[in-house]
Amino acid sequence: MLFIRLIITTIMVCCISKISYAQPYQLVNAFPNVTFASPLYVTHSNDGTNRIFVVEKNGTIKVLPNDSNTSTSNIFLNITNKILTGSERGLLGLAFHPNYASNGYFFVNYTRTGDGATIVSRFKVSTTDPNKADSLSELIFLTIAQPYSNHNGGIVFFGLDGYLHIGMGDGGSGGDPGNRAQNVNELLGKVLRINVDSASGGNNYSIPPTNPFAGGGGRAEIFTIGMRNPWRISQDPVTGIIWCGDVGQDAWEEVDILEVGKNYGWRCYEGNHTYNTSGCGPITDYTFPVKEYANAGSDISITGGFVYRGQRRPELTGRYIYADYGSRKTYKLKVEGGVVTEDSLIMTAPSSVYSFGIDQMNELYVCCANSIVYRFNRSDLVGVGSNVSGIPSGFSLEQNYPNPFNPATSIKYSIPEMTKVKLIIYDISGKEVNTLVNTVQLPGEYNIIWRGKDARGINVPSGVYFYTLTAGNNFSETKRMLLVK
Repeated sequence: MLFIRLIITTIMVCCISKISYAQPYQLVNAFPNVTFASPLYVTHSNDGTNRIFVVEKNGTIKVLPNDSNTSTSNIFLNITNKILTGSERGLLGLAFHPNYASNGYFFVNYTRTGDGATIVSRFKVSTTDPNKADSLSELIFLTIAQPYSNHNGGIVFFGLDGYLHIGMGDGGSGGDPGNRAQNVNELLGKVLRINVDSASGGNNYSIPPTNPFAGGGGRAEIFTIGMRNPWRISQDPVTGIIWCGDVGQDAWEEVDILEVGKNYGWRCYEGNHTYNTSGCGPITDYTFPVKEYANAGSDISITGGFVYRGQRRPELTGRYIYADYGSRKTYKLKVEGGVVTEDSLIMTAPSSVYSFGIDQMNELYVCCANSIVYRFNRSDLVGVGSNVSGIPSGFSLEQNYPNPFNPATSIKYSIPEMTKVKLIIYDISGKEVNTLVNTVQLPGEYNIIWRGKDARGINVPSGVYFYTLTAGNNFSETKRMLLVK
């Protein structure tokens, strides 16, 4: 057994050396054979088809297979005749109903031709072609006047609560001259939340009973107050946390965690700093960002993103990914218990970042000003490494990828005879973390599952680990893996 351990140590040193030269984060063209015009958002229909929908600013939505080799795309919706573009106007958001597979409903957010008012409306997919919407099926839910051409917000998304959330900017110009963000009788400068599955009060929607003004005292549609321009908002499907990148004025950009009824400060505060406190309440009335950074140099405007839950870069799992439009710098941020525990630059995007989006597998996409839709390059930590020693005769092995929603790593093997199978887990320093043993009585397929705990049953942190599997007195193999929680 000592001889086996010496072999393991040598192998692990080689593996660790390889990790030190790990592939850096890069963005690659997700669909090099498809062209887009000002892509502002990427999403999916959550109907099991794994299709990609790309929102283009001019008023079209393209649908295409989620395949980097595809050269095929279709116009899913064309409402260019309804759209006023220019400045920050256009077709700005898209959200598929949670029951889209059965009802065919989806929602858009756009600025209307003529007066630039924000329209939030519903369309329905064609009854004969799943890649085409019925452009005549529009049902308008909200019409909100816009006094200026900028700060329109634009995001629409369905929360885990099933309600439609709508990001609304403060109406534009600079400094919120109408003080709309703090006015609870205005829909501008807010995040709104409505129930699109029932109608009441003469509207095509009803009010969630937990909205802060559902019983009066302000507009019942309001979810949060004090937003400047919440261009992009997303909800982490695992933790339920709602993340918002709220674009700053001239000095500070901010990341907020949104909670119902909270006031996020604009125009009284920009980030953590006073802006215009005339008529404002005590500081305890406001909720401040979990992250701010200075609007200086090429850093000019935050582009809010998503918490990463994909497989291409599993080492980013649980991190909020966001960028600055001007500098193109892209960051990861982790907040635990309200405290920032990670905050670092991971890359610089190849072009200004308009928006992030995800597909059905929670892979992250980046829409850039060069009209290319990108995604992360694949990590060299994804999957399993190569065998470093021969597998004993009759012994076969299969490892499933680590599941980012469950720390258990299942190692499946088959064995032709009674033997003892041992799984040893090591951390990156070579220290033994845990040993699991199966004694096989009959030939067949078996599993050893490591649930991310040490020998005392205490959870170990996410990161790079190694396992060595032995069968009887025969050395099998050592592989590198990534534990993701």
